[in-house]
Amino acid sequence: MKLRDGMWNTAPGLHVEYAEEVYNIEVIERGLRLLCPTRKILTRGDTLNRPTITISIEAVMDGVLSVEMVHWEGARAKGPNFELFPGGRPEVQPVVTRHERGTTIASGSLAATVSSEPHTFNIQFHEVAISSCNSSSSSSNSRNAANSRGIVGRTLTSLGTRSVGFAYRPAPTSPLETEDLRGLDHHLFVQTDLSVGESVHGLGERFGAFNKVGQTVQLWNADGGTSSEQAYKNVSFWLSSRGYGVFIDTPERVELEVGSERCSRVETSVAGQRLRWFVLNGPTPRQVLRRYAVLTGLPSALPAWSFGLWLTTSFTTDYDEATVQGFLGGMRERGIAVDVFHFDCFWMRAFAWTDFVFDAARFPDPAGQITRLKAAGLCRKVSVWINPYIAQHGAAFAHAAREGYLLRRTNGDVWQWDMWQAGMALVDFTNPAACTWYADCLNRLFDLGVDCLKTDFGERIPWRDVRWHDPSVDPARMHNYYAFLYNRVVYEALEARFGPGQGVLFARAACAGTQRFPLQWGGDCESTPAAMAESLRGGLSLGLSGFGYWSVDIGGFEGSPPPWIYKRWVAFGLLCSHSRLHGSNSYRVPWLIDGDDRSEQGCTATLARWSALKNRLMPYLLAQARRTTTTGLPLSLRATCIEFPDDPTSWYLDRQFFVGDSLLVAPVFDESGEVEFYLPKGRWTSFFTNQVRTGPGWFRERHSFASLPLYVRENTILVLGSVVARARNAIYDYSADAEIVLYDVQPGCRAEVVDSSGSEAGVLEIGQDGTLTGTEALTGAWQVRRDSRELDDSVAEHGIESLD
Repeated sequence: MKLRDGMWNTAPGLHVEYAEEVYNIEVIERGLRLLCPTRKILTRGDTLNRPTITISIEAVMDGVLSVEMVHWEGARAKGPNFELFPGGRPEVQPVVTRHERGTTIASGSLAATVSSEPHTFNIQFHEVAISSCNSSSSSSNSRNAANSRGIVGRTLTSLGTRSVGFAYRPAPTSPLETEDLRGLDHHLFVQTDLSVGESVHGLGERFGAFNKVGQTVQLWNADGGTSSEQAYKNVSFWLSSRGYGVFIDTPERVELEVGSERCSRVETSVAGQRLRWFVLNGPTPRQVLRRYAVLTGLPSALPAWSFGLWLTTSFTTDYDEATVQGFLGGMRERGIAVDVFHFDCFWMRAFAWTDFVFDAARFPDPAGQITRLKAAGLCRKVSVWINPYIAQHGAAFAHAAREGYLLRRTNGDVWQWDMWQAGMALVDFTNPAACTWYADCLNRLFDLGVDCLKTDFGERIPWRDVRWHDPSVDPARMHNYYAFLYNRVVYEALEARFGPGQGVLFARAACAGTQRFPLQWGGDCESTPAAMAESLRGGLSLGLSGFGYWSVDIGGFEGSPPPWIYKRWVAFGLLCSHSRLHGSNSYRVPWLIDGDDRSEQGCTATLARWSALKNRLMPYLLAQARRTTTTGLPLSLRATCIEFPDDPTSWYLDRQFFVGDSLLVAPVFDESGEVEFYLPKGRWTSFFTNQVRTGPGWFRERHSFASLPLYVRENTILVLGSVVARARNAIYDYSADAEIVLYDVQPGCRAEVVDSSGSEAGVLEIGQDGTLTGTEALTGAWQVRRDSRELDDSVAEHGIESLD
């Protein structure tokens, strides 16, 4: 929301009031409450006919402060609200001190100082200095002592002159007009300072420029594909290259001007009378993301089979039981293991979505078919497509409407429209009975042998002329939050049936907190190299928004990919945390892309090679996934800035990513196979050739379809499955069938060994004498190697050429 017309004028049609000074500071239980009039109070008369803004700054947990701004306290605080501290709230002791610089509230390592200069408005958020304190003191005591003397650590951001306020549109000509707000929009806003060179990242799965400075961003879930400013997953959290994060604690529409109005500020505005946000200290991205995960929830664990290859029917293609059998049989004949087979929308009858009933004409015996597929070893698990919309021609509609399970208009009618499905209605997940009914419908699918669910849609949620079952709910706040409720109901049904850590979603819509219900995928991308790059940027941004796992439609969803794009996308997609072949109106089995079943550079051989590599990486992937559930760090795609935050270049790298802590990947986007990538400081070894490169620096290579830049970080113990026949699935005995590869290891270097459930089986470590210890965790035939070259491949077959 742009408040100004340039530097000097207010935007047309807008009336803006700014907090001009801190008139009074009150110490409250967990911090400070500031009374901030919208005019400097120089005489008693200045207090008349003068609006105020109340700002409460409170200690939340170590390194986290909340800031709540209120114009009119009497406005109802309607829901829904994000679920904060789902794992329990840590204790913190607020420390309030007064000193010559002002008043400071400290929450562990983070503090806010309100300036004591008369008739000013200035609040600094800064680290708590401890270096000047007695080194014999405890950390907390040192920080307290520092605060008592007014010692300020590094400033993270500030609220300066005219940075907090509210605005009316249209501009009232008299305060009397605010007696009736029905014709006025009221917005609260805050503008935090940007430092020179500071970049901003996150805000959900955004497909535009990685650094958001210069962008106008609306956090409002929309079904807009991957090539626009709209996003399926709007997350009200952003991460700064300066070592802090900001979480905006509201699911309603949030408008941000990220250096796009005031070039040196990030402006956040929301409709209403309240705005609460949190500042999270780092100083590293890892620490910021960890604190954010405590605040909104950690990603849950996923079973090992979910990391294997997923194959789908695609969307509008023609398929039946014979088609499915043919595709899975063809994959096995070609040495490609499929762990999950997915039935997309048309497993149900046309015009009857979502009634949870298989189309009997095409699938006369769904339970028997699923049993046969699994028994034949053609796939390990089965997924089906669902969404929260109920078409009126399906069997479920009449029952759900009669029982009050569907969203209603304000006049009492069931809300319906003809977009997507004829007479489509929406399940009201604010109704506990509706949640129970929906979960019962899912259980009938589980009875047929379905193991996991693609929770599609959930973005087009009406907010005008609707009434939710829960009367405390504000429809505008439900628009984004609906994705959380929808995915939670499905995830909890899965875990109730299959057990903790066994629930698997494939979700498209999300908001803050939905990372607790994995996993998410990137939505409808085109079959172009530009769309592959868009998807990569979306995955990186989502990973910097607290989400641990992410997938993409390999080959692109819209259109039919040329063979070269399909093969490059296969290499990219098989190095994402989760890997799914999916399209819209064309199949994604490799032999139908190029008709080439023989060439080592064909689509079939390429898919076989990369799926085998991912299965070989499973011991490493599962060990890293364990860390995701305790740290909140993305497994893949992980932005380079998480691993190398002190390297300024890392904050601009949007064409490469990390898989876990140790593997750097640079997908190829050019038909020629040429690729340019950046290696941060250190020694990096090519996984395929063992060539060692030393960073920091940019490098150029040309790759065949059998490779891409995949570099292993120095001081890495990489646990791999041994090279075996390519048809192996993602699950096998990782501790009994392993290769241990050492890359420039130093004493103290560690790696976890996990079993097929993802549980830790032991720890490998390099001792002070350079020997490998902990090998008793390896129970079968295993070997230690100091290079990673595939035993059955040569460098020439990978076709890697340095262009430096």
